[in-house]
Amino acid sequence: MALASSDTATSLPVGPLSETADLPWHGRLGRLLPQGRAGLSSLLLVLLLVGAVEWITRRSGTEALAFLLDPLRPGLATAGLVILLALSVDALAGRRYLGLLVLLPLALLPAFISRQKQLFLSDPLYPADLLFGRQVMALMPVLVRDRPLMAAAVVFGLLALLVGLALTLRLCWRRFPVLSLRQRLKRLAVVLPIMVALVPFLDYHNYFWLRDRLRIVPIMWDQTENYRHNGFLMAFALNAPMARVSAPSGYSAEAIHRMDPGPVPFGTTHRTSPDVIMVMSESLFDPTRLPRLQLSPDPMPTMRALQSGHVFSPEFGGMTANVEFEALTGFSNAFLPYGSIPYQQYVRESLPSLAAFFRAEGYVARAIHPFQRWFWNRETVYSAFGFEEFRSEERLPPLDKRGQFASDDALMGEIMRQADLLDRPFFFFAVTLQGHGPYEAGRYPTETVTVTGDLPDAERAALSTYAQGVQEADKALARLIDWAEQRDRETIILLFGDHLPPLNAVYPESGFMPDVTAARKGKPADMALQHETPLILWSNRTGPVRDLGTISPALLPYHLLKAGGFEHPFYTEFLGKVAARYSVLDRHLLLNAQGKAAPDWLQARKLDPLLADYRMLQHDMLFGRRHGSDPFFRGDDRLLANEGQHPGRFGG
Repeated sequence: MALASSDTATSLPVGPLSETADLPWHGRLGRLLPQGRAGLSSLLLVLLLVGAVEWITRRSGTEALAFLLDPLRPGLATAGLVILLALSVDALAGRRYLGLLVLLPLALLPAFISRQKQLFLSDPLYPADLLFGRQVMALMPVLVRDRPLMAAAVVFGLLALLVGLALTLRLCWRRFPVLSLRQRLKRLAVVLPIMVALVPFLDYHNYFWLRDRLRIVPIMWDQTENYRHNGFLMAFALNAPMARVSAPSGYSAEAIHRMDPGPVPFGTTHRTSPDVIMVMSESLFDPTRLPRLQLSPDPMPTMRALQSGHVFSPEFGGMTANVEFEALTGFSNAFLPYGSIPYQQYVRESLPSLAAFFRAEGYVARAIHPFQRWFWNRETVYSAFGFEEFRSEERLPPLDKRGQFASDDALMGEIMRQADLLDRPFFFFAVTLQGHGPYEAGRYPTETVTVTGDLPDAERAALSTYAQGVQEADKALARLIDWAEQRDRETIILLFGDHLPPLNAVYPESGFMPDVTAARKGKPADMALQHETPLILWSNRTGPVRDLGTISPALLPYHLLKAGGFEHPFYTEFLGKVAARYSVLDRHLLLNAQGKAAPDWLQARKLDPLLADYRMLQHDMLFGRRHGSDPFFRGDDRLLANEGQHPGRFGG
């Protein structure tokens, strides 16, 4: 037969042409096209799908095309991963091309939802948003009233999509080419090892060579940039590990009510309401702890003289928002998924905090930070926490800078200026900025701290810059203390560092620790050394509180309110019980009040009932039905309820 010629033998499948004559067009295409051309067609379809997703989320075809073609962004890498997923679905279902059909709505529908969310809430869609169906349903009447035609079109479109997808799947299941068992196994043998090898790219805490080569850059502190650079599909995947938050075993209304603290007083117990200033100092660390090095003079004499203890930071070199979350709420990151960022993923409605407590006591509650209000989603979060005002860079007067950041001295001066204008008692929560890295040589024209010891020149310059910043932070605190000592009203100042600075090679070169970043797990002594930051709790009436030891940020609300003479069902009663038994609650380390360690305590078969209650109450307030609102957050909850369930009140 003529069909047996060498020209056709290389381009047609084995078997007579008549076997394809009765097949539908897609069946004939799959049997007749060479594998190379079929693969190219699949690649083009995937590129179109990824491009469509980006066009929907960005509302710009030009930007979508730029994402695909930019070699510094993972557009083609995203397409490659989609192909792997499609091949996996094909192999599991036993039908060629079915994977692309299944992935089509799974990619386009979330992209469309993300775009609608951005129109109303400015944020893209996160996997964790799937946990907040109740809040979304509560917003639906508002959305319908605002855009009735759009709402009707969305409902009609979704119904049409579901019906069309069901009919298409039914039709294609019978007509798409069937894969033999051997073909399915071959696909899985290629795809599964690749997929398993790519799993570590979701762990953005650690460097992953392949992720770096694919130009995937987890920008978790700025989700807008994260989605812009990595694209919707990749950024959504990077956020996926944070979405799964299961209820603790035994969670119920009855279990929460069994924790009822009883008639605990709410408010001050024995003094007039003191003013409270809480300062989280960016990257504050005692650099004299670095071995084999000497710093002269001591860069932090004021802090050393007043020091109450240390904060055990759950982070290292960054992720400030996670430390802030603990310090303001009294909740612990240890009970949340590894890698999660509550400010970005979980704070979707009003949540009790120190700000809400003080507001309920009649205080002015104000957050102050000399950077842009969008960073770490602070504007929305502070509103949800009950702060009545957030003085960000946009709403502060121009502050003198040291290097590229507002100086600690200028920020302390602004705190004093604002305080002097108030007649009512106030709670200020301030986050400094001067100590932020990188610590480039020459940031300060004059450096007055000398570093001696065996250290390469580049690392010595970085440490000198950092030490100069610590010295200036110390002088700024001394200025704030001097001001407070002259005040008639009792004034309490709480200052702590959020995490150790990113000094990179300074750490291994000095012998402080073997790597440039701290270990997540290790010996308790090493963990403490690599995560401890200074803690000062001081009153102009009673002086510094001493011997607090090393404590987790989540326990700061307890110590602060006790120092001020306050009582509260959660912050002093419940957290007081936790603080009496434990000092550090970290994901990989639990320290009791006597300093005895329990590494990997969360994996233990049985959890201390007190910690189990702590975890359950936190889940109840963050993700559950808030059965604990009345017994534990009476005044706070009423205040937040009166202000509405959807944060975001602050203007520019």
